[in-house]
Amino acid sequence: MYRGLAVGVAIPALDEEASIGFVVGDLKRLRNDDGSAVIDDIVVCDNGSRDATGARAAEAGARVVREARKGYGSACLAAIAELKHTDVVLFTDADHAFHASEASRLLDGVADGADLVIGSRAMGCLDSGAMSATQVFGNRLATMLIRWLWGHRVTDLGPYRAIRAQALAGLGMRDGTFGWTVEMQVKAIQHGLRVVEVPVDTRARIGKSKISGTVRGVIGAGFGILSMIAKLRWRQRDQRTVGDGPRSLRRRNGTKCRCWARS
Repeated sequence: MYRGLAVGVAIPALDEEASIGFVVGDLKRLRNDDGSAVIDDIVVCDNGSRDATGARAAEAGARVVREARKGYGSACLAAIAELKHTDVVLFTDADHAFHASEASRLLDGVADGADLVIGSRAMGCLDSGAMSATQVFGNRLATMLIRWLWGHRVTDLGPYRAIRAQALAGLGMRDGTFGWTVEMQVKAIQHGLRVVEVPVDTRARIGKSKISGTVRGVIGAGFGILSMIAKLRWRQRDQRTVGDGPRSLRRRNGTKCRCWARS
C-alpha cells in the first residue's frame, strides 16, 4: 500500500533467471515511512523461458504465471489478468535496468492525480550501455510521431510506468507485441486521461538484451511500435469518418530531455 493505494506489479519476463530475483527482491524490500510494504502483489509472467526464470521469481517471492503466446504485450496482459484488488498497476522490466527505489516517483504521480505516469529515461540519466544508439533513435522517432499525430508531447516509451487499474481496464489493451507501450500511451491520450512523465535513471541491464542484442530483435520491436502507431491513427480516422471520434485531447507541457547523451 502506498499513500492509501493498493499497488500491484506486473513483470513480463523471458530468459531472465540471472536478474529476476534481484528485481523482485528490490521491490519487496520497498518500505513506507511506517515500515509497511509499498508493494502489495507482484506477478511475473514467464513468457516461455528456457531457463529457470519462473523458479527464481517464485523463490524471490513473486507469483508466477505462464503465457505460451510469445510477445511483450501478451506477457503484460497475462500478468495484469492475475492482479486482483489493485488500485495501481506498476510495470517494470525483468532485466534489472530500472531502480526499484524510484518506484515512488511513479506512484507519487498517480497519488497526486495522474492516471498514467511514464518513467522517462530521456529525462533521467543513462549509464553507459543502458540503451543502444538504435534504441535511442527509435524512441525519438516514435515520440516525434506521437507529438505530430496527436499533439501530445512525450519524451519516451519507457516500460517503467504506473497506471490506475480502473484507467487501464478502460483502455481495452490488446497488442501482444512491443507495440504495447505505444498503445497504452496513445489510447490514454485519446481517452483524455491525465498523462505525466517523471525522470528515471537507467543502468546497464543484466544479461543480453532481447531487443538491441540481435538484429531480429531490433527489427521486431521497431515494426511492432511503428505498426501500432499506424493502426491507432488509422482507427482514429475511421472513427472520425463516421462521426464517432475520440474525445478532445488535453495538451500538457512536458519537461525537456536532459541527458540522452550520457549513454
